[in-house]
Amino acid sequence: ESYLRFTAFSKKGLLEQLKFEGFSTSESTYAANNVEVDWMEQAALKAESYLKFTSFSKKGLLDQLKFEGFTTAQAEYGVEKAY
Repeated sequence: ESYLRFTAFSKKGLLEQLKFEGFSTSESTYAANNVEVDWMEQAALKAESYLKFTSFSKKGLLDQLKFEGFTTAQAEYGVEKAY
């Protein structure tokens, strides 16, 4: 939860961050599966944060969000909310 207060993550991105910090795969998976978070909203927040610092076409932003680990539906939602 503390990571999500700092910046937006996809579920996959959160898992990778937790593993990078030294948590095991099972600990990271447990945490990501049990945190109360709206992954669609996380995609929108991440999209908005990208647009604050650089320019993206809608397709480019969609591709970036998918690269970050958001599902297609989450990425599409994020792009629409950001534009």
